[in-house]
Amino acid sequence: MPAASGLPNLRPKPLSRGDKVGIVAPASNIKRDTLEAGCDHLRDLGYEPVFSPSILDRDLYFAGDAERRTKELHEMFARGDVKAILCARGGYGANYLLDRLDTSVVAQNPKVFVGYSDITTLLTWFLDHAGLVTFHGPMVAKDFAVPGGIDVASWQNAVTGGSDWVLDHQTGAIPLISGSAEGVLYGGCLSMLAASLGTPYEIRMQDSILFVEDIAAKPFQIDRMLMQLKLAGKLERVRGIVFGEMLDCVQSSDQDYTLQEVITRIVETLRVPVAFGLRSGHVSRANVTLPLGVRARLEVGNGVQLTILDSATS
Repeated sequence: MPAASGLPNLRPKPLSRGDKVGIVAPASNIKRDTLEAGCDHLRDLGYEPVFSPSILDRDLYFAGDAERRTKELHEMFARGDVKAILCARGGYGANYLLDRLDTSVVAQNPKVFVGYSDITTLLTWFLDHAGLVTFHGPMVAKDFAVPGGIDVASWQNAVTGGSDWVLDHQTGAIPLISGSAEGVLYGGCLSMLAASLGTPYEIRMQDSILFVEDIAAKPFQIDRMLMQLKLAGKLERVRGIVFGEMLDCVQSSDQDYTLQEVITRIVETLRVPVAFGLRSGHVSRANVTLPLGVRARLEVGNGVQLTILDSATS
């Protein structure tokens, strides 16, 4: 994380009505109809979406080749008229960009950068190595493209500079292990976090309130990835953990155990507060926006409160 690497947290400017937002596709290919539906919603919210015509390119299952996707990101960060960058979708492929991206372009042009799923790779890389506060939240051709797809309150708080704002039971979060802790909010899709281990882009989650989510992974696969993080020492200095909705993470409809039981067995020895069910990333509805790289306080008791202590923008 920036604190460990000596880099300061770079906070982007807040997003306002009338601002241009750049749409990028750093991973899987996208469809025009869902892209346009998401852009219509952004216009309804008062933003002006812009994107490159090449965003609809295809190369196997990618949104064009790695050169196109890297150039798109560099150009959107460098454009002075673009105030935020929103990913169209995740899927797979952001890892192809890591050794091509110039993080100095990111650091010199700090902007709101939003995504989840495969985009976790970029969220953590930009935070860890460019010092940029990033945003785990709704994507254009996914959540913005469907009615009720975004949690408006958290979106507004995150991108416009709210501080001391609270996420509670309305986000779906329930208690697993009681306690309270403060740390830097960090994390994303569990599959991507685990995949970073052993690479130059390995995650830095020390002193964090760790947010972890995934979709359609069976409980034993969630178990294996959490154990991988634990055995790699990545959970030793985590101060609290919040799991996402974990949509469709079941073995079968008649399994005689819950995912919460699987998770608790792994994390209970850490002696940190743990919550489950916060609706950010792969969700059934109302995707919550989480600013990564800012201080947060997690309180787990009869209920759950995650308080974002600092403004994510400056």
